[in-house]
Amino acid sequence: MPLSFKPFHEMTPEDYADIGLKVGLEVHQQLLTRRKLFCRCPAGRYSNQYDAEILRHMRPTLSELGEYDGTALMEKKTKKNIYYRIHHDTVCTYEFDDTPPFFMDEEALDIALEVALLLRLNLVSELHIARKQYLDGSIPTGFQRTTILGVDGWIPYKGRKIRIKQLGLEEDACREVSDVGHDRVFLTDRLGMPLIEPVTYPDIHTPQEAAEVGQIIRMLCRSTGKVRTGYGAARQDVNVSVSGGTRVEIKGTPQLWRNPRLIYNEARRQCSLLYIRDELRARGVRSETFQCSTQDVTRIVAKSEYEPIRAALGQGKVVKCVLLKGFGALLNEPTQEHTTFAKEFADRARVIACLTRLPNIIHSDAASESLAGREWKDLRRKMRAQHGDTLILAWGAEEDAACACREIVIRAREATEGVPSDTRQGLKDGSNGFERVLPGAERMYPDTDLPPLAIDQARLDRIKARLPEYVWERLDRYRRLHLPEDVLQPLCTSRRANLFDRLVSELETDPTFAAVVLMQYFKAFKREGLAVERLTEEEIHEVFKAHAEGRLAREGVIEVLAYLAGREPSEETGAARVAKVFEELHLSPANEEEIEQYLARQLGQLDESRFATPTKMCRYLIGLLMREFLGRFAGRRIAQLVHDRLQVAPEGETEVKART
Repeated sequence: MPLSFKPFHEMTPEDYADIGLKVGLEVHQQLLTRRKLFCRCPAGRYSNQYDAEILRHMRPTLSELGEYDGTALMEKKTKKNIYYRIHHDTVCTYEFDDTPPFFMDEEALDIALEVALLLRLNLVSELHIARKQYLDGSIPTGFQRTTILGVDGWIPYKGRKIRIKQLGLEEDACREVSDVGHDRVFLTDRLGMPLIEPVTYPDIHTPQEAAEVGQIIRMLCRSTGKVRTGYGAARQDVNVSVSGGTRVEIKGTPQLWRNPRLIYNEARRQCSLLYIRDELRARGVRSETFQCSTQDVTRIVAKSEYEPIRAALGQGKVVKCVLLKGFGALLNEPTQEHTTFAKEFADRARVIACLTRLPNIIHSDAASESLAGREWKDLRRKMRAQHGDTLILAWGAEEDAACACREIVIRAREATEGVPSDTRQGLKDGSNGFERVLPGAERMYPDTDLPPLAIDQARLDRIKARLPEYVWERLDRYRRLHLPEDVLQPLCTSRRANLFDRLVSELETDPTFAAVVLMQYFKAFKREGLAVERLTEEEIHEVFKAHAEGRLAREGVIEVLAYLAGREPSEETGAARVAKVFEELHLSPANEEEIEQYLARQLGQLDESRFATPTKMCRYLIGLLMREFLGRFAGRRIAQLVHDRLQVAPEGETEVKART
């Protein structure tokens, strides 16, 4: 009987416990350093412009034990042309293995050690650099330099501990531009930037927990103020398994909110694959009894009206057919939302045989129209198919079509065993697709270009002395200040959190006002193109100090900060620069007597008949005074003075009384 699986929103923790769901996270977080990890190129300069393009082909190498990694062998099958687009400002000969590495960037190491201490890891006493093979082309050398800083830490989560297996420090890879057919194109601006990788144990039991734990780790990293933010600066790999399944890694999701549905679909997929395995065994199909055959069937479908095949034949390509004994109807079995078992075969053909134009396969059990009934009948006769067998067709260049058939056979044999160990790509609809075989230990080997690096106690003591407050403790403290929810978490992870604490404790600034200015108004300034990053903590503190001393109204705080952010840098800094801005904006504080006198002059010149109601007249006068005394006097007090003078309630319910 086909497997049934509850919809995503109906799944409960008990449902996930029944299937034995286990989830672990690998969080890749870029560090905010000036330079890359093993060279002296600048970090963080992104551009789609490039000066040259380099072509490379990847080849696997033997591990330290004389073995090949399965992922490397798989990538070799693809026969990819790897193109690197390089810009002279962001790349050097080190990235192409033409120059030995420099010693590890000290700034990156300090930041990584700070995060390791926050994760309560047992730190290593000596760093050893290893090489990790990457033959997908994302690293031009074919390997990534990486090291482990500590093991066996933990973070708190809802009354229990989520164990941290390790923290790595490594180089980032290239940005992929395109991957079509046998051509893959990368930009190298991101290459070599330092990033850390905290890895959890599989202590997460539901998809929702995975998003929450990922958020805790992300906030902890950001609380240092020394990591990059923005799209792609932090990416998560999710490791998923169910009872009877195996560990499957979903790569590189840039947004935490995508993880729950990805995990749900992978759990559903593994349960479906286990059902398919059991169904095959019930039919007598096991790894040792598995039967298949492959033939060229171009002649049989030569006159087909099915457009993808007709287009392929028009380009001189061939069509091949694979017979899978005993697989009848199983390719229609749902594996993920809106996805069936057939996609497992299509993915292999797409990734390994480079048949990237979809559809790239069809099968005899498909409900949708493809070949005519007569053509399927001729194919079954040609392949000697019996009831309960399935035919899969793939088309392309001779070599690519043959490769696709071999991969279809490999994937079908894996189905008799259950869930293959894959690395998979997260898709926008919450499902996932095959990316490559899960790497093994064979991809790692020692790097002989760099000596071990001792972590001395003096360095650790220096870093411990400036560790930030734990982000969950800071979150609790800020909640007690009754800060709005929309600024609460951003402030906790902001580089200006310490400045916020100073404003509240030293100047007794209203916490909500300080938080809204530092988070929401600064964000608005950036949208307007103002250089908020030019503002120093001393300057911001000086502006708030003027407010605390009554020299500047709330509105003036915002006006001055916006003015400072829009100005070019000058010789004056800190308090001197702020004082000069006060002079330029004529921000001498006003008193109530000035307000009353200005209001009296305006009333003497005002034609009351212009206004339909007293309330509208009141609003007009408030607007005049706000523009005249902006930043020099509190806006709320101005409104109150106008209402009192006109004897109009703030709601505008009373008539205008006689005025002198």
